[in-house]
Amino acid sequence: MRRSAVFVDAGYLFAQGSTALTGSKKNRANLKLDEKAALTALIKIATKKTGGADLLRVYWYDGALGYRGPTLEQQAVARADNVKLRLGFINNQVQQKGVDSLIVTDLIDLARNQAISDAVLLSGDEDVRIGVQIAQSFGVRVHLLGIEPSRGSQSKQLMHEADTTTEWNKATIAKFLAVRSPSPSTIAKPGATTPPAEAKQIVSGAKLATALDLAVKEFVAELDGNQVQNLKSHWAENAGIPPEHDGPLLARSRDMIGRNLVAQEKRRVREIFKSRIEGQS
Repeated sequence: MRRSAVFVDAGYLFAQGSTALTGSKKNRANLKLDEKAALTALIKIATKKTGGADLLRVYWYDGALGYRGPTLEQQAVARADNVKLRLGFINNQVQQKGVDSLIVTDLIDLARNQAISDAVLLSGDEDVRIGVQIAQSFGVRVHLLGIEPSRGSQSKQLMHEADTTTEWNKATIAKFLAVRSPSPSTIAKPGATTPPAEAKQIVSGAKLATALDLAVKEFVAELDGNQVQNLKSHWAENAGIPPEHDGPLLARSRDMIGRNLVAQEKRRVREIFKSRIEGQS
């Protein structure tokens, strides 16, 4: 029986995907991924390139900050059917490490155990070439998937080793990846300057509750549907606000009242945030 597996280097997907969409690499925080649409596109290309081989699973490789654990986006990928999330780490220079070795190890193990006949690989790194070579020695056909312009984003040696090569264009990437619109608070107005922190009005007393509620309301309004749903899924299994939202939320509240929040105010802001998210339809 012929069976395939898909290997996704998420770092490559985001970096080269954003370049295809905009002409330059964008920060991950500014990108919005539709996980279901991305997985659908990957499985579709796997079916096409392997002639309809059964899917074993999709292996999704990404980096994580050790003290934070997986992000909401990564958790959403992990919850999807037929997907295994494999995490390397992010170093102090915000560089993804350990991912290539995970790809190579899984590719070789699956080939050696005759678990797959075909591998679809979305990556561009020269370091995974050895995994491709060894998998092929066990009879696995490797189908390399790139993002335009793949000649500039993928190792030539890796492309030469692959049994087939395919390039996704901008139109395909746009089906599951987008650049987030900047929030109103981050758009600079002509001639406007940001006042120093000490010049901001300090809010206290009766106005404090209103100011904190407004800060949370504005923050929630800037989240998209995927982020809201991922937060709800997170709270079904975990407590607390994920770090990628908690820090910016407290910073927005701090800026709103013109001073650092005390512990009680932080708790209140988090309570309001969770209540507003859970109230979203």
